[in-house]
Parts: sequence; C-alpha cells; structure tokens
Amino acid sequence: MDAIVNKVAESSLITLNLEQFIAKEYLVFDLKEFLFMGLILKEKDFREALQNHQWNNYLQKDVIVTCTADAIIPVWAYMLVMTYIQPIANRVLMGKVEEATQQLLLQNIAGLDTSIYQDKRIVIKGCGDIPIPDAAYAAITFVLRPVAKSIMYGEPCSTVPVYKKKSTL
Repeated sequence: MDAIVNKVAESSLITLNLEQFIAKEYLVFDLKEFLFMGLILKEKDFREALQNHQWNNYLQKDVIVTCTADAIIPVWAYMLVMTYIQPIANRVLMGKVEEATQQLLLQNIAGLDTSIYQDKRIVIKGCGDIPIPDAAYAAITFVLRPVAKSIMYGEPCSTVPVYKKKSTL
C-alpha cells in the first residue's frame, strides 16, 4: 500500500491571511464628548477641554478621530484636535470608525515588506473568521504582483489563479 502524501503541505505555497493586517489596537477620539449637550461646539469650552485632556493615553497609538453625534462640527475643530494629537500618536485617521479601520488595514498592507515574497507562489486566504473588505484583496494583489511568481486566491487545496509571472527567456 502506498503512503498518503499531503501534496499541499509539501508544496512551496505561502499562505497569506489578510486578517493579520487588521489593526488590532486603536483608540477612538470622539468629538461628541466635547460638545455642549452632545450637540453644540462652544469654542471657549472646547479649547479648554482639549487643553485639559489626557493626551498621553494616545502615545504611540493609532487613533481614529470622529464625531458620532449628529452635529455640525466646524473644520477648525478637527484641525485643533490634530495639533494636540499629532506629536504623540502613531497614526491618525479621520471619519467613521468602519471607514478608518479599513484605511488602517490598507495602510498596513501597503507597508508590507515584499522582499520575502520575491519569486514565491502565494495563496491569499479566502475564508476566515473576520470579514475582509474587497479593497484589501485588491491592495495585496497590487503590492505583491511586482515580486510574486504567482498569486492565487482561496485555500491551498483549492485555489483560483489570479496572476502568474510570465517567464522571460
């Protein structure tokens, strides 16, 4: 009787799970907490509250600046927040938390060291525990295409070919 051989395990495929690029730790700075009655920005009170805020909590953290209240926030208020947070935070993004976390994901993918994938056969994992936005799959393909020998989507046992480097003779 012949031994059963796991061809997937013996292949030179590298499986890349995009879940590893999701920002696991970030803080949210919500302007709602600084509004009078949760609706109105009073300049003098806002400036004073920012001066007294514990900014060290954001030291070397990724921060999402947002306003979850249905209020009109003047542009200068966001600018003022940035003057406090920029010197200490790692990265700062603006907008709704869902959109900003996607931007963090895309930035993490863009910062990938692609040298370890040079001329490798890569499978981008298709199913996981956490939903991955379509934009992340496009971004990883954009980043890896210049270096990869091939890019596939799915699981090592069942892949969909996406890209294969043409051999140059």
